[in-house]
Amino acid sequence: MLGSTRRSFTEEYKAQAVAFVLGEGRPVAEVARNIGCHEMTLRKWVKRAKESGAEDGSGDKSLTDSERAELERLRAENAELKMQVAFAKKVATWFAKDQR
Repeated sequence: MLGSTRRSFTEEYKAQAVAFVLGEGRPVAEVARNIGCHEMTLRKWVKRAKESGAEDGSGDKSLTDSERAELERLRAENAELKMQVAFAKKVATWFAKDQR
C-alpha cells in the first residue's frame, strides 16, 4: 500500500493493554477495538506476557499483597483513563475533519 505506515507502541502502552485483558478479564477483541490496535497484535502481546509471567506480578518480590493489589488497581485505572483520552482525541479529530 502506498502511504501506509507501521505504528509502534511503547512497552508501557502494551503492558497496560495486556493488563486490561489479563488483569480485568476483558475480551481481547474489545480492548483492541478500544485502543485502536489490531486484535492479533494484542493477542501476541498477551501471549508474550503470559510466557514471561508478567501478568501475575511475580517479578517484584518487595511488594506486600496489599501493595501489589493497589498497584494493579492503579495500573488498570491508569490504562482505562489513557484509553478514554485516546478515544476522546480520535473523536475530536473526527469532528475537526467534519468542520472543514
